[in-house]
Amino acid sequence: MKLGVFTVLFSGKTFEEMLDHVQASGLQAIEIGTGCYPGNAHCPLDELLESKEKRNEYLEKVKARGLTISAFSCHGNPLSPDEQFAKESDETLTKTIQLAGLMNVPVVNAFSGIPGDQEGAKFPNWPVTPWPNEYSELLQWQWEEKLIPYWKKQGQLAQENGVKIGLELHAGFLVHTPYTMLKLREATCDAIGANLDPSHLWWQGIDPVAAIKILGKAGAIHHFHAKDTYIDQENVNMYGLTDMQPYSNVQTRAWTFRSVGYGHSIQEWSNIVSALRIYGYDHVISIEHEDPLMSIDEGFTRAVKNLKSVIIEETPTDMWWA
Repeated sequence: MKLGVFTVLFSGKTFEEMLDHVQASGLQAIEIGTGCYPGNAHCPLDELLESKEKRNEYLEKVKARGLTISAFSCHGNPLSPDEQFAKESDETLTKTIQLAGLMNVPVVNAFSGIPGDQEGAKFPNWPVTPWPNEYSELLQWQWEEKLIPYWKKQGQLAQENGVKIGLELHAGFLVHTPYTMLKLREATCDAIGANLDPSHLWWQGIDPVAAIKILGKAGAIHHFHAKDTYIDQENVNMYGLTDMQPYSNVQTRAWTFRSVGYGHSIQEWSNIVSALRIYGYDHVISIEHEDPLMSIDEGFTRAVKNLKSVIIEETPTDMWWA
């Protein structure tokens, strides 16, 4: 495995400055935003699509620093009832898949998306309970009429371009658990898999090691984000796990995103890395920083230090002792 970073936290730096900073931090890979929620500070998508020369120049700058690109990321909502944002998300994803194919980037990360409750709806609608029955009926409509047809199309495009899609299991979108991930994969194709981020699993009550076993057995882990979550049980008792307070309300929130090692122990992260190795994941562990208690530099530096202490980089040897 290699250690990398989702470079959106360095959007204030130029492309070259970002690359130099990542190299100096001792990492081997970068995950680059191409648009929608992550922005495209380090990836002029249309420009690179149009010019082979510029693609070669771009890749040369990466390779010259001993780095690789683990993924392009364009998290948006292609199913949104906001037609303009749905169009932007769809076009950005389509272009990103095409660019990834041209530049031999193995994975494109995204959200599965969430539609409204009917044609012509104004806002997304995320059902989280099966009763009253209209919620179950709504969920079935969303999957059958919106989610599956869309990802069948994009899954086919990914296969044509030799790219895998990593859907982040994120609340607010239809694919947010191992079950929903495998359900969509079964209904579409094997190009669809997970960009697995433990931070979103912990607060849903899902053990990341167990999720790795479930998805790893299916060959469905295409990318991995390293981000932690601190759960404050006292606040959970008040607000529940579906806490709608702003992320800035750290004192009262039920849970808060943290840098690696500040929500769960290094032993727990060691277990996660070992599970990834056991179940066949040998790509990049990509640091994502959204810790409200730390600066970008400190949160990133602490995550790098903690992950370097547990990451397994080399191929295992034969069992010479057995």
